[in-house]
Amino acid sequence: MAFLQSAPEAATAVPIKLDPVSLVLHASGPVFLVVWLLIFAALLVWVIAVLKVLQLARLTSQQARFEQESSHAHSPDQLFALAQRHADAPGARVVLELSRRVGTSRLLDSIAKRAIVTETQRASSLMPTLSSIAAASPFIGLFGTVYGIMDAFLRIGQQKSASLPVVAPAIGEALIATAIGLFAAIPAVIAYNALNKRIDDLLAALEAASEGWVEIASLPTAAARGMQESIPLALQRSSDRPTPVMPKG
Repeated sequence: MAFLQSAPEAATAVPIKLDPVSLVLHASGPVFLVVWLLIFAALLVWVIAVLKVLQLARLTSQQARFEQESSHAHSPDQLFALAQRHADAPGARVVLELSRRVGTSRLLDSIAKRAIVTETQRASSLMPTLSSIAAASPFIGLFGTVYGIMDAFLRIGQQKSASLPVVAPAIGEALIATAIGLFAAIPAVIAYNALNKRIDDLLAALEAASEGWVEIASLPTAAARGMQESIPLALQRSSDRPTPVMPKG
């Protein structure tokens, strides 16, 4: 009779808490690390997404203003002055690189391509981190799931029972790890695809506009035209002078 009375007391002594917060806070060692690593990754996804949205919005607006004003530039001097005025625009940085070199259209085209590569790296910053989170989070969550199921089987072997109080905490931890892994991976995939599309659009516009900038930058500047105009005048003045006659010996 005493045994029958102690059994319900033992069953009610350890309450079963299956809410997500309790499972996360009381998870076993490896599952605890996996869960909090995935929570950090999920928060990092949103931080990166917000930063990239602000960055791309700023770059796109600056690039649009620079392209609109540079469409009215017909000389290198006007184009370089606009680039200095809009120094934060990606296209302006490309034009400033062109202003530092003098050469043929082919040379300037290679300089513009190299500057566009630099702008691509700047616009794509933090994107590899977002891609890594999207790819690795489900597998990290799967590791926590596998460990949680193994823990459930070990508890069954130790307790000689497959009752709910024995296996529920371990299985709950396993499912929570999977859920948090998906919670980190799904927004990362969506954010990566959306941001990558905006980056591609920005770079496509930049590459298309760079061809016109190279053609304008390859034209002679005002100083160069002044030198070219002064050289024939000097030659003309020198030709008007009488040629000295050397005395015969």
